[in-house]
Amino acid sequence: MKKLSAAAALLTASAVTCAPVYAADTTVTGYGQGTSVDGENRPEGALQFNSRYAGVDAFALSEDRSRIIITFDQGYENGYTAGILDTLAAKGVKAIFFLTGDYARREQELVRRMIDEGHMIGNHGMTHASLPKLSEEAAKEEIMSLHEYVLDNYGYEMQYFRCPCGEYSERALELVRECGYKTLFWSSAYVDWKTDAQPSPSESLAKLSASAHGGEILLLHSVSETNAHILGELIDSFRDKGFKV
Repeated sequence: MKKLSAAAALLTASAVTCAPVYAADTTVTGYGQGTSVDGENRPEGALQFNSRYAGVDAFALSEDRSRIIITFDQGYENGYTAGILDTLAAKGVKAIFFLTGDYARREQELVRRMIDEGHMIGNHGMTHASLPKLSEEAAKEEIMSLHEYVLDNYGYEMQYFRCPCGEYSERALELVRECGYKTLFWSSAYVDWKTDAQPSPSESLAKLSASAHGGEILLLHSVSETNAHILGELIDSFRDKGFKV
């Protein structure tokens, strides 16, 4: 099994919080961290999610208030990932990259580079299907078919699942755990995935820097030209605020 990175160890440590497991509901819910924050700038929605679902190994925040964890969703390649990896290497940062099945098949050189450079690979579903809208058998296939593909082709055993479309149900979270995974959402994100309507670098940098908080799990999309442009400055801004990245 792949040795845990610092980010993985932090999230694994947070799993010891034993929130009550609620009766498994199949209602489809769209996750969002909301805009209300606590005194440490942590989104109330993420805190509530952790409080309710830590018992089924589902998290939107890390308990390490000294650190920010950067994650990327990898649905398809838009030419920026190599540069993102260059920046992460230059800054000495390890990220988590959530792959779909199509990405894992098509972008083998980039995926191999992620692994070789010490980043974590996460499971974003073989077909990026909304898990709670599938039958239980199909949901498990959505998770495990990609798990087995990555293990067979890269020798890497994934540990974290991110729900496609940000949709979940209580039962879906239980199914993820039954497959041996922890579910990872996020506590900070912004509209960065629209490739034909990219936010400006200055506004994005200001927004992401202002929303920084301890235990943050930041969701970015690697298809974003803006993200590739500001990543180095963003990491510097987090460090200037005293956070480890």
